[in-house]
Amino acid sequence: MTQTPIKFLFMRGGSSRGPYFNKADLPVERDKLADVLIAAVGSGHPLNIDGIGGGNAVTTKVAMLSKSDDDWADIDYFFAQVSVETKMVDFKPTCGNILTAVGPAAIEMGLIEPKGHVTDIKIRAVNTGARIVSKVQTPDNEVTYEGNDSIDGVPGTAAPVELNFMDVAGSSTGAFLPTGNKIDIIDGLEVTCMDVAMPMVLARATDFGLIGTESREELDSNREFFQKMEQIRIKAGELMGMGDVSHSVTPKFGIIASAEKEGHINTRYFMPWDTHPTMAVTGSQCIASCALTPGTIADGMMTTTENSPVTVTLQHPLGTMDVLVDYTIEDGIFTHKSAGLKRTARKLAEGTVFVPRAIWDGAN
Repeated sequence: MTQTPIKFLFMRGGSSRGPYFNKADLPVERDKLADVLIAAVGSGHPLNIDGIGGGNAVTTKVAMLSKSDDDWADIDYFFAQVSVETKMVDFKPTCGNILTAVGPAAIEMGLIEPKGHVTDIKIRAVNTGARIVSKVQTPDNEVTYEGNDSIDGVPGTAAPVELNFMDVAGSSTGAFLPTGNKIDIIDGLEVTCMDVAMPMVLARATDFGLIGTESREELDSNREFFQKMEQIRIKAGELMGMGDVSHSVTPKFGIIASAEKEGHINTRYFMPWDTHPTMAVTGSQCIASCALTPGTIADGMMTTTENSPVTVTLQHPLGTMDVLVDYTIEDGIFTHKSAGLKRTARKLAEGTVFVPRAIWDGAN
């Protein structure tokens, strides 16, 4: 056989999709693994015409699952962001949308047994060390994808998957505020560098001459904005202790603006070289935390109750996303305890993807 077969599930998780692999079926060596994922996805072409990617950063994501040896977790979730047009794989970040389907995929793969009407699965996000409890609907002891829950950016309805993120403050950099400041000035512009589930650089939309409600298409066509944003992001990455981030998708970048409704804030999230069509699950927690923290660039943009937990509604290009944040504020210091979200997932296909044997012959 001139190609190497690899079994996979093709899943939609939240508003992203991609292949889900059993990690045991992939090469161990990191560079070889990257080559295999590039070949499987078809990275290096805008349409991913020679692979199963979808020509967009939200459709070239990969999940690799295994039973966890962690004392707390049931499942280890290892994530890879495969580039669309450049043959590059970033193993630094994690993805909360893809995480949505990790629980269902783990059951489908036989890595965990369903238990009762709802199965609680403890997941360790290997890339960042974050801990998440996923509640998967399993009536009759099998995963169900049918239900009445909907999320903006995805057509139709499906069964809910509840996610509860714990211990995510500083999960990538080791600090809630990696620079030690609530506001930093980079290239004359005020930003907040924050790490909650995803390290991010956050700025006011108005400081870029934007209003914060622009469409994805409007933002993607504004290359002057992207050039300025990328310069700031790279400098922020250095300040955050992340080194040279010019070839990494982290830290991510976001812009925010006031919204008319209580508990709402306008947001736009970048991946980072184009605009996310909706909102990242991980990034949503960071943006919500920034909106709740006194003294950040978001201070005063959002009105909400002082009781915790509180629901923060993020307005994105295709609708809204609600984030339930449990936190405390003492002497102006924000402490993130946990965040909860409800998403949906669906199994789209399962089978075998093939990569040339010249790339990998199946041996470890």
